[in-house]
Amino acid sequence: MPESALAYEPIPLEKIQAAAERIKGTVVRTPLVRLNVDDAPAEIFLKLENLQPIGSFKLRGAANKMAQMSRDDLSDGVWTCSAGNMAQGVAWNARRMGVSCSVVVPDVAPDTKLNAITRLGARYHKVPFAEFVETFATRSHPEMSGVMVHPFSDPEVMAGNATIGLEILEDLPDVDAVVIAYAGGGISSGVASAIRALKPDVKLYAAEVSTGAPFAASLANGSPVVIDYTPTFVDGIGAPRVFNEMFDLASKLLDGSLVSTPEAIATAVKLIAEQNHVIAEGAGAASVAGALAGKAGTGKVACIVSGGNIDSAKLVKILQGGVP
Repeated sequence: MPESALAYEPIPLEKIQAAAERIKGTVVRTPLVRLNVDDAPAEIFLKLENLQPIGSFKLRGAANKMAQMSRDDLSDGVWTCSAGNMAQGVAWNARRMGVSCSVVVPDVAPDTKLNAITRLGARYHKVPFAEFVETFATRSHPEMSGVMVHPFSDPEVMAGNATIGLEILEDLPDVDAVVIAYAGGGISSGVASAIRALKPDVKLYAAEVSTGAPFAASLANGSPVVIDYTPTFVDGIGAPRVFNEMFDLASKLLDGSLVSTPEAIATAVKLIAEQNHVIAEGAGAASVAGALAGKAGTGKVACIVSGGNIDSAKLVKILQGGVP
């Protein structure tokens, strides 16, 4: 279905609760821990989605979507379009269900994520970044067959992601703000749907990187815009555009976007590793970078560490005080 034909409303609470039951036992109920820093502008908590079996929250949405597919639906396999984490989420579930999986990946995808795709038994097809982005909109590719599991623009995927919001409120019912990485909008819109339904006064923020922050730019413009984009080590987020249906939904649910530089995000990766002994990829630390800068306000701020799949060489450079 072309992007122009899509329109989404917040994911209903009953659909999110059904997703939570559906994926129970498949995904990890990840812990929420305090960031071990005393001089932060807020009391920051880390929702450790990097502890999922694939190192990313993407397992949730893929599991919820694929659990509702029939054997006939799956007869020709599944495919997705992903820089690496959704690819692993779909591949992990495809292997568990005994079906084939293929992935369209961008030419800037890191080796860590490409190797994981292969290790999980899937194949990938590398394309130029512009073609990669266009595949999100067209939902088709000549090299792919089977059912597409869209990485963000799908209500069932968002419902699976939204279960993170239920868990945050269970573990920290007096949370004041939640910060969520914005790539395509699937995790931010899902989690925000859950929290708006249960505790509407919580502040909800997207987290973006300054080298590609289309949601912030689109919010400022009042409608989707195309921006300049520069790839960095923060490969899980950052893009030249938002998608209309996702912007319409996210702009209703979120209170704004917290934009951080790659340098600030590298500092957050280093801090999380040194103080909490947790490995976060760039996209996973973007929420923490925003909170550390005071952009999410004071009080209790939950930051979703969306993933931990980072190349070892890049992590080493960050731990040495550099920026990959």
